[in-house]
Amino acid sequence: MKLRLFPQENAGLELLSGMAQQLVLGVGSMSAILGASPDSYGELSEELHQHEGKATDLHYALLTSMRTSFINPLPREDLYALSRLLSEAMEELDGAGELLALYKLSKISRRATEQLEVITRQAELTAEAMRQLTSLDDLEDYWIEIVRLSKRAERTHRTWCAELLNDHKPLVYVRHRDLANQLIAVSQAIRKVATHVGTIIVKES
Repeated sequence: MKLRLFPQENAGLELLSGMAQQLVLGVGSMSAILGASPDSYGELSEELHQHEGKATDLHYALLTSMRTSFINPLPREDLYALSRLLSEAMEELDGAGELLALYKLSKISRRATEQLEVITRQAELTAEAMRQLTSLDDLEDYWIEIVRLSKRAERTHRTWCAELLNDHKPLVYVRHRDLANQLIAVSQAIRKVATHVGTIIVKES
């Protein structure tokens, strides 16, 4: 028998889904930055910043919705936690774009592309999961897959940092390491979203 919630108002879930979709769009903008010349970083970073701004607006809209709705599709603390964690993931991603614009990095390691592939998949799975929060039994595989992807990202991060240390002088190393750290922070932030979904699954089962 499927575990289901029976919300009378789905506005909160729609707003969470919108936030997750902004994360997906932001990852697309980040991918464009990595494929562009340093001269284009600033413009593309601004596009990413706009996605972060829209996600923030949706976060505040969710807070308003929770205050004004008599019945919410999930407990208020869970809606708030998921919204806050999605905001953190978006902010970390925006930070990665801003670092590229500030440092104007060139000859970026292929490890950045590998990390972004993982983050892209994490973001896509999360967007899908936010649309399925009324059917928690369907989300156990999401929780497990995000954890698996985050472990892959951590291995890539360690390899990337080791390669940077071998290949670059200290100042260049520090700048590229900052980017590596920022991207792993995105993956870890998305993992926190999935971990909280797992908490909801356990609590509601």
